[in-house]
Amino acid sequence: MQDLYADIRPYQDDEVAVVLDRICRSETLHRALLKYRLGFLPHWLRELMLPLARKLLERQMADVQTVQQFQVWMGKWVEKLLAKTTTDVVVRGLDSMAPNQGHLWISNHRDIAMDPTLINYSLHIAGWPTSRIAIGDNLLSHPDVADVMRLNKSFIVKRNITNKREKLAALQKLSNFIRFTLDEPGSVWIAQREGRAKNGIDQTDTAVLKMMALQGRERSEDFCASMTALRPVPVCIQYEWDPCDVMKARELVARARYGSYSKEDGEDTRSLLTGITGHKGVVHVDFGRPLTAVEMESADTMAAAIDQQIRDMTEILPVHNAALGLLQREFGSHTELKAAMVSTELENRLLQRIEHEDRDVRRQVLMGYAMPILLQHGYTE
Repeated sequence: MQDLYADIRPYQDDEVAVVLDRICRSETLHRALLKYRLGFLPHWLRELMLPLARKLLERQMADVQTVQQFQVWMGKWVEKLLAKTTTDVVVRGLDSMAPNQGHLWISNHRDIAMDPTLINYSLHIAGWPTSRIAIGDNLLSHPDVADVMRLNKSFIVKRNITNKREKLAALQKLSNFIRFTLDEPGSVWIAQREGRAKNGIDQTDTAVLKMMALQGRERSEDFCASMTALRPVPVCIQYEWDPCDVMKARELVARARYGSYSKEDGEDTRSLLTGITGHKGVVHVDFGRPLTAVEMESADTMAAAIDQQIRDMTEILPVHNAALGLLQREFGSHTELKAAMVSTELENRLLQRIEHEDRDVRRQVLMGYAMPILLQHGYTE
């Protein structure tokens, strides 16, 4: 039987053994794990420990034979990671939906790896099946990263195709695969837009919605019918602290100054690792309500409905008020708004993150943190 989605789908159980053997032999992965766990040791000592890292990894993977078993192993690692990098993870909204039915989770996009990780962690602790994850091929340039992600139920969104006919064919296949997954039934996570919302403004790209509706063409379905079959639910992910805040601000400032921004080699991977290992404070994961047929009448109405739910689920946190107060005092901006009182300690923590940055970057970081308040008062770029 032909494997129609072999080039984009996650790995299957019969592929796990070969992929794990490849992972266990990767010195690049061993170095990354040693640096994460034992970064306080000198580089030369960690190099001597590479054979030990391989043996430990092989021992941990000895009984892993299926994707589910790999995810159980990953789940333990994610729990330790969140205990180390978050103050708390608050999950809400799943109790109003049925776990035995697949859903298309459409979330805002703030972090490359942690957004889908938190979605699946939230599903896991609630006793729900985990979802398949849409991830751009720009993040899979390193074979070890690609192997781990595809073992962890990720499927590939091909972004680097320039030929129009080939691009349309790839989008059609992607759309069909999403429908195929939901019909199983399974669940899928996808971001509301390509690329993270670096400025703090969560806005759904209608092109993403139109892509997902392509699967209805062969069934002669209209947009609403095609999207209804996917059972979409908006999800809002909030990080109290963004480990990549300064990196995002630098990129936005460079684009404003020079009209473009060229990523350095490996920049996406560095952003991914920074987001994973950096401190996030309190994290909120809010699952909204399923969209109605009226809200899915068109790509425009659906995008507006998703954006509205995400805005409604966004909480105003103390750090947002701290950022607004600093914007008012240091830059004289948005002085018409009232910032709630916060502790001097919180303001100092925010200032410490940007003390070595130039004025424009400092302002951009503060704008990102203040954005939930600004949007409530009708801010537009």
